[in-house]
Amino acid sequence: MNLKKRFWSSSGLILLVGLAIVFYPVCGILVTLLVGIGLLEFFNMVENKGVKLFKTFGLLIGLFLPISIYFKLPINEGWQFLFVVAGLFMLFLLELTKRKNYEPILSISATVFGIIYIPWCFSSLLRIRQLPDGLVLVAFLLAVTKAGDIGAYFFGKRFGKISLIKRVSPKKSLEGSLGGFLVSLLVGVIFSLFVKDLLFFWEKFFLTTVLAIIAQLGDLFESLLKRDCNVKDSGNILPGIGGVLDVVDSLIFTAPTFYLYITMIR
Repeated sequence: MNLKKRFWSSSGLILLVGLAIVFYPVCGILVTLLVGIGLLEFFNMVENKGVKLFKTFGLLIGLFLPISIYFKLPINEGWQFLFVVAGLFMLFLLELTKRKNYEPILSISATVFGIIYIPWCFSSLLRIRQLPDGLVLVAFLLAVTKAGDIGAYFFGKRFGKISLIKRVSPKKSLEGSLGGFLVSLLVGVIFSLFVKDLLFFWEKFFLTTVLAIIAQLGDLFESLLKRDCNVKDSGNILPGIGGVLDVVDSLIFTAPTFYLYITMIR
């Protein structure tokens, strides 16, 4: 029954993602929506530990990031620095309005971390989509990253015996991790055969290898957060899967890595 729910949820997501890859406005809406829901899930998980966060402020700043990227607002480094200073100042003022001192360092740190971890990192998908070959680049990134997730799930179900990191996620196995890595490589190679002019083959192979590893690290990191917050899933919005963070956790790390490589290293 759970597998059936997972299938239908995954099918709906694949359809939405396909539309988002092809149509830029849909991409902007979907990324902003996922950022908002994912950030709210993160805040709810942290509050499960008893930490009081500035959720409204965090959500406003978090949603502003993908929206500003979508509309290509001319925000240079000077303005970015000003926004960071102003944001920290606002958090300090909000902390002063509390009736009681309740772990202010944790409250401010967790709020800032949530904004960096989800909106800033995940919004890199929009930046990639805005590049000249953005449609193909996003498709490549999503295919390699999510292929690893799918491969790890099914290989782990079928062959999983050795725990990968038991204290982080008891259900994740070494066999599943290796299977996911190999499936990512396979998808990257197949993608390379159909898209020959965008990147060199060995460059795509190198990128696929790096992304396959980083995607699993992103998944493990989200598992570590859930373990610390004592929750099984980040949410329950997607039947059979869990929350938005449970779906995009691997992309949170691979998207900025891929964007920085394409724009700064290549």
